[in-house]
Amino acid sequence: MRLDVIQSARSDMEQACAAIGRLVQVMEVCGTHTVALFRHGIRSMLPANLKLLSGPGCPVCVTDQGYIDTVIDLARRPDCLIATYGDMIRVPGRNTSLERLTLPNVRVVLSSDDAVALARKHPDKTVVFIAVGFETTTPATAVAIRQAQELGLKNFTVLCGHKRVLPAMHALLSGRNDKIDAFLCPGHVSVILGSRAYESVVDNFNRPCVVAGFEAEQILMGLAKICRQIADNRPAVDSVYSLAVRPEGNPVAVGIIDQVFETCDGPWRGLGCIPDGALRMREQYTDFDAQKRFGIEQFPTEEPGGCECGKVLCGLVEPSQCGLFGKKCTPDHPVGPCMVSTEGACAAWYKYQR
Repeated sequence: MRLDVIQSARSDMEQACAAIGRLVQVMEVCGTHTVALFRHGIRSMLPANLKLLSGPGCPVCVTDQGYIDTVIDLARRPDCLIATYGDMIRVPGRNTSLERLTLPNVRVVLSSDDAVALARKHPDKTVVFIAVGFETTTPATAVAIRQAQELGLKNFTVLCGHKRVLPAMHALLSGRNDKIDAFLCPGHVSVILGSRAYESVVDNFNRPCVVAGFEAEQILMGLAKICRQIADNRPAVDSVYSLAVRPEGNPVAVGIIDQVFETCDGPWRGLGCIPDGALRMREQYTDFDAQKRFGIEQFPTEEPGGCECGKVLCGLVEPSQCGLFGKKCTPDHPVGPCMVSTEGACAAWYKYQR
């Protein structure tokens, strides 16, 4: 940790915020940033009129209730073998979760490759890979689908829950929370999309967008650049994460996504149905689409009573303002998804801010 960089960034922020002379609200889109901000104690280093908002940057958290209930319904089928990332088993549906069901046909995997391996190992079962995540994990799902096609695996399917970050940022500023002054853009997603991807936010909404990594100096440098842009009334796309993020992103990864998936409207928890906010498989890969394979009609979304996860994800309330926080809703007994994931805002607040 470079103290000189941190001190310089804090000085720049203080000068810029003093010149702005009003409350500045910056949303960190990424759940990893939310955790890093707490872990490094950055919130205590900020000027009094600079407020950070946790955004919809946790894939588990923004997965809508209907998708979870669909997964649970599939898990109850004896002919299915569910392959899922670990966080997803704890997310509550309307009445239960995969963890509470304790069914023998639910397997936790570390990668989409593991899901393909399950299908090869269990030819008598239809493996359903529970694919959630943003542009960071989507290429791996696309590779798995292509691999299954090449191997002729008829028993491998994907329940696609992948989402696109840029449409969600547009949806926030288009009405859900237009009080956001700027975005600290996600590092991992930006490795795939590139920093140029955020030009549409600057062009259409006049909001600064700065990409940062996850070390304290990176985050503070990014916030300092944001505050200076606001003070100078010159919003732009910038990056302090040049070691990993290129302006053009990763064309190979983007190409793999585009080959297998196409954009579609899709539901986000807290944001509703976002135009082009989700992905579905292209026609040549629909044999691997679990929704079509099983003729699934997704369950309607029903938010848990009293849970404010939707508002938390939009930066409208802080987790501690939810009446369930730390009482009925804890990491051991989560009511909403933001308390489940290690990158969820509520889980981070519970661990660091209570």
